[in-house]
Amino acid sequence: MTPVILLVEDEPAIADTLAWALRSEGFEPCHVATGGEALARLAQGGIAVAVLDVGLPDLSGFELCRRIRAQDAALPVMFLTARSEEIDRVLGFEIGADDYVAKPFSPREVVARLRVMLRRSGALAAPAQAVPGLQLDEAGARVLHAGQPLPLTRYEYLLLRHLLKQPGRVFSRDQLLDAVWGAGSESTDRTVDTHIKTLRAKLRAVAPELDPILTHRGMGYSLALA
Repeated sequence: MTPVILLVEDEPAIADTLAWALRSEGFEPCHVATGGEALARLAQGGIAVAVLDVGLPDLSGFELCRRIRAQDAALPVMFLTARSEEIDRVLGFEIGADDYVAKPFSPREVVARLRVMLRRSGALAAPAQAVPGLQLDEAGARVLHAGQPLPLTRYEYLLLRHLLKQPGRVFSRDQLLDAVWGAGSESTDRTVDTHIKTLRAKLRAVAPELDPILTHRGMGYSLALA
């Protein structure tokens, strides 16, 4: 699947230039001009990286990043901004950005940096095959079994994605809460347990023998190695 890059930029010339560069390198740009439009598009899922201008007309890119991080702690975020002062860069990283590029910039450099971010996040890697027949499609924000998408809610998908990307690793409930629901979430351990229970039921519904999520008493959960 082609990685979808959310480009949040209110200057048409910059947006057009970056969109062209992204398409020419095999990415699918999705351009919006405001923070509100960005949040609405992110809610639909399927975004591999968010590229944010700091100076948006409705809310700052910094505030937009905070809201994104409250919903998704794992989504890679890059800032594009005319603010090149050290204090602005530090603030960007402190609120959750993965990269910070000052204007004016080279579109080729931005694309190269995006590739690095995608490799780190696993979106450019081959689909996960930790469980036979189970495929992770991050660009499409879905998990497939035998080629068919599983009927997962947003948080079920994010939870299963997190487990699939590191099979065999035991995650505590707190780690899963931070990774899926975001740091500072008011969700509790019970939230994780409930979503694990529904995930198991949905996996068994498509294949009775499909039960890869292991419980480690007093520790957390992991995905069984193939």
